[in-house]
Amino acid sequence: MRNSVGFFDNYMAAADILTIFVCIVIIILMTVSYIKKEQNFIIFRRMPFILIIAAQADLLYHLVFAGGDGFSPAACITYLVAYGGFIISLYMVMAYIRATVWKEDFQWFRMRYVIRVTIALSVAVMAALPLIAGKTHLSYEHYVFTGIYTLNMVLLLVMLYRSRGHVFGRIYAGVCGSAVLSLLLMYTQLIFRQTSYTAATYLFPMITLLYLMHSNPYDITLGTVDGDAFEDMIAYSYGTGKELYLMSLFIRELELSGGSIPKEVQQRVRFYGEKYIKNAQFFRISEGHLILVLDTARNPHCEEQANEMLSAFYNEYAYFGLAYKIVFMRSINEISARNEYIPMIQFLHTRMEENQVLYVADEQIEEYRKHGYILDQLKDIGVKKDMNDPRVLVYCQPVLNTRTGYYDTAEALMRLKLPDTGMVFPDQFIPLAEKYGLIHTLSLIILAKTCAEIKSLLKEGYNVKRISVNFSMIDVREPDFAQQVKNIVSIIGIPFEKVAIEITESQNEKDFLLVKEKVNELKDSGIKFYLDDFGTGYSSFERIMELPFDIIKFDRSLTVASGANAKIETMVSYLAHMFTDMNYSVLYEGIEDNEDEDRCVRMFARYLQGYKYSKPIPIEQLRNYFVKA
Repeated sequence: MRNSVGFFDNYMAAADILTIFVCIVIIILMTVSYIKKEQNFIIFRRMPFILIIAAQADLLYHLVFAGGDGFSPAACITYLVAYGGFIISLYMVMAYIRATVWKEDFQWFRMRYVIRVTIALSVAVMAALPLIAGKTHLSYEHYVFTGIYTLNMVLLLVMLYRSRGHVFGRIYAGVCGSAVLSLLLMYTQLIFRQTSYTAATYLFPMITLLYLMHSNPYDITLGTVDGDAFEDMIAYSYGTGKELYLMSLFIRELELSGGSIPKEVQQRVRFYGEKYIKNAQFFRISEGHLILVLDTARNPHCEEQANEMLSAFYNEYAYFGLAYKIVFMRSINEISARNEYIPMIQFLHTRMEENQVLYVADEQIEEYRKHGYILDQLKDIGVKKDMNDPRVLVYCQPVLNTRTGYYDTAEALMRLKLPDTGMVFPDQFIPLAEKYGLIHTLSLIILAKTCAEIKSLLKEGYNVKRISVNFSMIDVREPDFAQQVKNIVSIIGIPFEKVAIEITESQNEKDFLLVKEKVNELKDSGIKFYLDDFGTGYSSFERIMELPFDIIKFDRSLTVASGANAKIETMVSYLAHMFTDMNYSVLYEGIEDNEDEDRCVRMFARYLQGYKYSKPIPIEQLRNYFVKA
């Protein structure tokens, strides 16, 4: 085709070979790592393959054909594959940027066509050069290609510049920097009459995109990375002794809606992070939870900066109106050592009101320590599965039988008594036990201890009609739930009818069918069943009729409402009468005084339960209420 000696006689194969191997490494990384399969990745994964083909053709062209004279079809084809591949690689980078940040409302349709026309003309010019070079022995194709490369790189930089308001600042700077370095390398090799590094110039933007977008991927609009990256930063900072300042923003509406953050909110989040803080990093922990972390050594006035951001946030809140919870705190060694900032902040959220800002102090840290201790104890209870575990206590609330005037039934309630904290009430540990899958073990322990106490009471001659134990849908979903209950009652050796199970009816169709199956399985053994919390909003008469309950527990809200409104009293009375006629027994909860008692008796009460008779007491104290037969 032409003799390259005298123009570009310093070609080194090592550069193309290295480029090929780097591309292979990138392909391996894409294969073995988890990467979200989005549109931009589909474009990205083609880049190393195209560059490998172009680099191989460039290598073949220089080693085999570049020293020959005259027109050679094989040389021309190899040349076109090499330089056509290089041009297409640039187009792939631009297509990636377009797929990642361009939106229809940017109104960039004209630029899209400009890019396509420019790429097409670039390929056409490079295709024509072999014909010209083959006839005239000119050797200007490297200059021409450098000009084409420059034109396309300028278009890429224009794209990046026009997208600067929609991309997080550091990501924008990283991609622009890699593009500029590629351009500088291209001109450096031109100055030194080299052609060795053409393929290598495409590695810079490719590696940049892989690192920023896919290995621990950034959210392109918010500049956030995920919770795993947050934990990595905490571990690194703790290991190096760095103090951090954390600013957490939780928006429940975004959490519930699937995390689609309005564009205006995205813009403000970027604005806060880039204006007020130096070298801060955003993390998106969940759909509605963002944490901004900064190094206090680089931001010695972080509290003042946080307050400036907060003032700006208040101004924006009047416009957006999304309820929030904001937490500010410095890193704490014991929390950093266990990498527990996410669970700690989530714990604090459960104790915060909406639109509240919390500056973490010793009080909150101590609360979380207690929370962590309770969770550790619950996990230990779950591991040991000791049905006589002394940390799990059974309390009971006696229930009055209106027909006999005696207390012969009761409801078992759950308590914990832990070595370091003493008594722990249900609102402190039941949500934890449910969240971490530990509630079922507690429920079985309560059942076992209740059965053991029933056995003792019966042996001492007390009249025990039954004692009920609460089970949740989490318990019922256990595959061996019915068999576990029967095994416990059988092993302890009491009549099955002395035990009752309280279940709240589920609104979920699948759960309803599961409850029906388990109730029918256990009903045959003689165990009684209570429908708990009737009147709380979604009990279905049709479903109640399908389940063989023995007792309907009217929620305390019905007891209170019936005392405040005559119409409600009439309605509740009719409901209770209807259940009574169908051979259900009605139990009213929340009896506080004689007026409540008299009204509920008029409303066909069979059983009454409430503070008028007793607060929850240790199960052993039922002897003070039950009578001997």
